[in-house]
Amino acid sequence: MAHYRVMSWRGIPAQVQATDEAGDPVSRSLPPFFQQEIDRVAMAEDLVGTDEYLDAWEWSAEMERPGGADAVAQEVATEISQAWLLEHPRR
Repeated sequence: MAHYRVMSWRGIPAQVQATDEAGDPVSRSLPPFFQQEIDRVAMAEDLVGTDEYLDAWEWSAEMERPGGADAVAQEVATEISQAWLLEHPRR
Protein backbone atom coordinates (compact mmCIF):
# COMPACT_ATOMS: atom_id res chain seq x y z
CA MET A 1 0.00 0.00 0.00
CA ALA A 2 1.33 3.45 -0.88
CA HIS A 3 0.33 6.89 0.30
CA TYR A 4 0.45 9.71 -2.20
CA ARG A 5 -0.29 13.40 -2.54
CA VAL A 6 -0.31 15.90 -5.38
CA MET A 7 1.38 19.29 -5.43
CA SER A 8 -0.58 21.98 -7.28
CA TRP A 9 -0.43 25.67 -7.97
CA ARG A 10 -3.89 27.21 -7.87
CA GLY A 11 -5.42 23.89 -8.76
CA ILE A 12 -3.01 23.13 -11.60
CA PRO A 13 -1.20 19.91 -10.67
CA ALA A 14 2.56 19.74 -11.04
CA GLN A 15 3.94 16.74 -9.15
CA VAL A 16 2.95 13.47 -7.48
CA GLN A 17 4.80 12.21 -4.43
CA ALA A 18 4.29 8.70 -3.03
CA THR A 19 5.72 6.66 -0.17
CA ASP A 20 5.29 3.04 0.81
CA GLU A 21 6.48 0.74 3.57
CA ALA A 22 10.09 1.33 2.48
CA GLY A 23 9.56 4.96 3.50
CA ASP A 24 11.55 6.76 0.81
CA PRO A 25 9.44 9.26 -1.14
CA VAL A 26 9.18 8.87 -4.90
CA SER A 27 8.29 11.94 -6.98
CA ARG A 28 6.98 12.19 -10.51
CA SER A 29 6.72 15.52 -12.26
CA LEU A 30 3.78 15.89 -14.56
CA PRO A 31 4.38 16.61 -18.26
CA PRO A 32 5.82 20.04 -19.14
CA PHE A 33 2.47 21.46 -20.29
CA PHE A 34 1.39 21.66 -16.63
CA GLN A 35 4.33 23.89 -15.70
CA GLN A 36 3.78 25.89 -18.88
CA GLU A 37 0.18 26.53 -17.83
CA ILE A 38 1.28 27.54 -14.33
CA ASP A 39 3.85 29.92 -15.81
CA ARG A 40 1.31 31.34 -18.27
CA VAL A 41 -1.20 32.14 -15.53
CA ALA A 42 1.45 33.48 -13.15
CA MET A 43 2.90 35.77 -15.84
CA ALA A 44 -0.53 36.99 -16.92
CA GLU A 45 -1.21 37.95 -13.32
CA ASP A 46 2.33 39.33 -12.77
CA LEU A 47 2.97 36.91 -9.92
CA VAL A 48 6.29 35.36 -10.95
CA GLY A 49 8.83 35.75 -8.16
CA THR A 50 6.31 37.08 -5.63
CA ASP A 51 5.23 35.74 -2.26
CA GLU A 52 1.72 35.35 -3.65
CA TYR A 53 3.11 32.98 -6.29
CA LEU A 54 4.95 30.92 -3.68
CA ASP A 55 1.98 30.87 -1.33
CA ALA A 56 -0.26 29.40 -4.04
CA TRP A 57 1.62 26.06 -4.03
CA GLU A 58 -0.04 23.38 -1.93
CA TRP A 59 -0.15 19.66 -1.34
CA SER A 60 -3.39 17.71 -1.55
CA ALA A 61 -4.58 15.59 1.32
CA GLU A 62 -2.74 12.30 1.52
CA MET A 63 -4.50 9.45 -0.27
CA GLU A 64 -3.81 5.74 -0.44
CA ARG A 65 -3.85 3.00 -3.06
CA PRO A 66 -2.42 -0.48 -3.49
CA GLY A 67 1.06 -0.87 -4.93
CA GLY A 68 4.57 0.33 -4.37
CA ALA A 69 5.48 4.01 -4.28
CA ASP A 70 7.10 4.03 -7.72
CA ALA A 71 4.14 2.36 -9.45
CA VAL A 72 1.57 4.48 -7.62
CA ALA A 73 3.38 7.75 -8.38
CA GLN A 74 3.53 6.84 -12.08
CA GLU A 75 -0.10 5.65 -12.23
CA VAL A 76 -1.43 8.77 -10.54
CA ALA A 77 0.68 11.06 -12.74
CA THR A 78 -0.64 9.31 -15.85
CA GLU A 79 -4.24 9.48 -14.65
CA ILE A 80 -3.97 13.19 -13.84
CA SER A 81 -2.42 13.92 -17.25
CA GLN A 82 -5.10 12.01 -19.14
CA ALA A 83 -7.95 13.59 -17.16
CA TRP A 84 -6.49 17.09 -17.61
CA LEU A 85 -6.20 16.68 -21.37
CA LEU A 86 -9.83 15.55 -21.59
CA GLU A 87 -11.00 18.56 -19.57
CA HIS A 88 -8.61 21.09 -21.17
CA PRO A 89 -8.09 20.10 -24.81
CA ARG A 90 -5.19 21.85 -26.49
CA ARG A 91 -6.08 24.16 -29.30
